[in-house]
Amino acid sequence: MSQKKTPYFELRSGSVDTLLFSVKTTDLDALSKELTRRFEATPEFFANDVVAIDLRRLEAGEKIEMSALVHLLEQVRMRPIGVVASEAQREWAGAGSLPLVESRDRRGIKDPKDTRDSREAETDGPAQAELAIGDNGSASNPDSAAVTTGASTTNVPGLGAAAQQGAQAGGTNANGGDGLVVRPTLVIDKPLRSGQQVYSKGDLVVLGLVSYGAEVIAEGNIHIYAPLRGRALAGVHGNHAARIFCTCLEPELISIAGIYRTTENALPPDVVGKPVQVRLDQEKLLFETLRLN
Repeated sequence: MSQKKTPYFELRSGSVDTLLFSVKTTDLDALSKELTRRFEATPEFFANDVVAIDLRRLEAGEKIEMSALVHLLEQVRMRPIGVVASEAQREWAGAGSLPLVESRDRRGIKDPKDTRDSREAETDGPAQAELAIGDNGSASNPDSAAVTTGASTTNVPGLGAAAQQGAQAGGTNANGGDGLVVRPTLVIDKPLRSGQQVYSKGDLVVLGLVSYGAEVIAEGNIHIYAPLRGRALAGVHGNHAARIFCTCLEPELISIAGIYRTTENALPPDVVGKPVQVRLDQEKLLFETLRLN
């Protein structure tokens, strides 16, 4: 039998998109506290998602203990698969258990050392690193189609088959004629009870009540044409442009791109129970009433 052909496995060229976890400090204690602050109320944000650790934002000469950083990310349920480093960092960054990978930034940043452009691009959406595996198993960076990874859709008890199929469809990418990635909108036309959760890889539209203890999560926008009393988490993979719209705001938790607010911090009385849109201004959640008449 030819060594190149076997019924048991196959090595093929391919590429996988991951989120970039961009490190800005070598203080692991500070990183741990900030990760806990951001995600303790929303542990499913990056549950089992793969990430590439990006070290290029560290100052010249700074080093971080890679094994400790990997362990820290695993504690918040991220799955590091590689390290993106500058030429000066490659020797020490590649000495750990993770391979060095190349980053092809999707926001058009030509020079990763240009911190001004990098900071301006932060508001445009999440950076991604592309790990491309060639036939020889080595890391490369070919111009090939990418398979986007993300949290899987959670089946919702009590929802019909059509809704479940719609949730699965929400995780499928379709390339339009202009090359843009189109993520289908998931529509849920039944009330969500306590303990139920819906995840959409695009926008999410809910036509029924989101009860206390229920959770709606989307990588895009969330529209709720009924009272929101549970949790709503939009832009969960770092989409700062995502928004939440609802006709009656009474939430347990509101979050956009990891910036969240719970009932422990009371909402302004002029938005509670009202039609509202929620959006981000820098790292602050803004609540604005909507005029529906």
